[in-house]
This record gives sequence, C-alpha cells and structure tokens, in this order.
Amino acid sequence: MTQQRPIAVLGGGSFGTAVANLLAENGHPVRQWMRDPEQAEAIRVNRENPRYLKGIKIHPAVEPVTDLLATLNDCDLCFVALPSSALRSVLAPHAQLLSGKLLVSLTKGIEAQTFKLMSEILEDIAPQARIGVLSGPNLAREVAEHALTATVVASEDEELCQRVQAALHGRTFRVYASADRFGVELGGALKNVYAIIAGMAVALGMGENTKSMLITRALAEMTRFAVSQGANPMTFLGLAGVGDLIVTCSSPKSRNYQVGFALGQGLSLEDAVTRLGEVAEGVNTLKVLKAKAQELGVYMPLVAGLHAILFEGRTLNQVIELLMRGEPKTDVDFISTSGFN
Repeated sequence: MTQQRPIAVLGGGSFGTAVANLLAENGHPVRQWMRDPEQAEAIRVNRENPRYLKGIKIHPAVEPVTDLLATLNDCDLCFVALPSSALRSVLAPHAQLLSGKLLVSLTKGIEAQTFKLMSEILEDIAPQARIGVLSGPNLAREVAEHALTATVVASEDEELCQRVQAALHGRTFRVYASADRFGVELGGALKNVYAIIAGMAVALGMGENTKSMLITRALAEMTRFAVSQGANPMTFLGLAGVGDLIVTCSSPKSRNYQVGFALGQGLSLEDAVTRLGEVAEGVNTLKVLKAKAQELGVYMPLVAGLHAILFEGRTLNQVIELLMRGEPKTDVDFISTSGFN
C-alpha cells in the first residue's frame, strides 16, 4: 500500500491553521510551514496555536515545520496562507520546486506595487504550476470551531477544483467550485475595505438601515470595479461576493471590522492595527484600490471616502453626507434601465 503524500499549508496564521485542521480531520497528513521556530515548537508541544487560535486544539496529523524546502519537496498540493506582503519574497527563491504543483491561495489581498492578486503572483513565480484560490465567508475561528461553513474553490483547472473539494469537503465545511478565479479572488480582496467602514459605522452607533445601505452599495461598487477588470458580475452574487461581504461587514470576529470599530472609537489607524495584532489586509488594499480606481475612472465613492477618513482627515459622518448628496443612479449596474422609458 502506497503511503499518502502530505498536504502543505504555508503560513502559521489563523486561517491557515483552521484549514490545516480541516485537512487533518479528513484523514490527510499535513505539513504546516511557518517561519517562526518558537511558534512551531509551541504548536508541537501544546497542540495549540496560542498566537492566532487560542483554545483550539491542533489535530495530531498536523505537523508544524520550519523547513520550506523539505515541505515543498514532499507535497504536491499546497495551500498558501502567507500575508500578501510576504508571499512573493517567501516563494520566489523556490520557483523551480513549484513547477507542476497545485498551489491554492488562501490570502485575500493585492500586491501594492503591481496591483496583482495572489494567484497572479503565484503565476509570475511559477508559470508551470497549477493555480487556484479559496475564498468565501470563512471566519477562521468559526471554521476551527466547526460552525457550518461554505467556501468556493476557483480555478480554470477543473481537476484542481475537484482535488480541493475532495481534500476539504467535510461534515461542517462545504466546498463549491467556480471557473471565475479572478472574480472570486477579487471579491475576497475588495470586501476587506468595506468591512472597515462597517466596523466604524457600528462603533459610531449608526442605524441598521445605514449599515444595510453601506453593505449593499459596497457590493455594487466592488462588482462595478471587478467587471471593469474582466470578472463576471454573477460571481458577486455567490459566496465569494455577497456571502463574504456580509460576514466581513457584520461580524466582530472579522479583523478588518475590528480595525474599523477601533477607529470609530477614536483610535488612530496605527493603534487600531496594533490592538488587532494581526494583518488587516483591507488597510493595504485600500491604498492600491483608490489609486487604481482613479487611474481607470471607476466610480468608487466608498473607497474614496474611507481613504479620506484614514489618510486625509475626514470623518465618517462627512463621507456619508457626501454619499447622500451624490446623484442617485440605478440600483443595480448590470440590469438594463430601458424599461423605465
């Protein structure tokens, strides 16, 4: 009987750890690579990741490792859960080893210098690899606690989607498939920006109508931008679009929501991020998205407004007032208005 090859999870953060546990619970040996030897040793000894998922027991089949070269040699299927700012620098030196491997990005972010999504960076580094992304309303702690959850694996490679579905699909974790990798991944990156606005609105005591308006107009805005880049607007009606947007903009467990809530309480951006203790991708995404929207001429008033709050000294009340004074347009961009005439 041939021994089952391990599956790699690259990254020691909360979502990477939750996915490593899911894989192990489904009977797969898992190598979870992380840079920090102390973190790896703590997980090995205590079977817990106290920095990111305190109180969650790590499955015995998850082996914390720090040797990236050995991990890539041993594994064909790799889930990449590295911060967006580190992904290229960590993997580029090992480009030759990645050829032919199945690389599935779990990271929801955009590279600042190039405006490339994580899967596009993986393609840059390893053009011969098989690339996919995983995205959806997947709060790491809830996944780790076995709350009923669904996600989307997206790739033009149908076999890759099937492999990921077989590896991750379980009693409490349902995996759907999509061929619109770009749309799924862009939805996962963009929604982080709007979660910051939603967190601020809650901290400032704004009403349920206001929060609903912000989330719905956020969906219209992110879909408008994504379609300008070639994504399918229907993708945003699914888990990786409206599903992820709802949970990220309404849950205190969302990192970007927490940053927004802290800002609404009067903290500076630096203090809000420090209090979080983890990467809030929405802050980085906001800067590059604002510049890109201006360059392309895509109307994104919420993005422009949040940028004004964080970096230009405006308040959320001022931004919402400007939004309310804007010219009312059609409710949904991609439905014909010819029936109005």
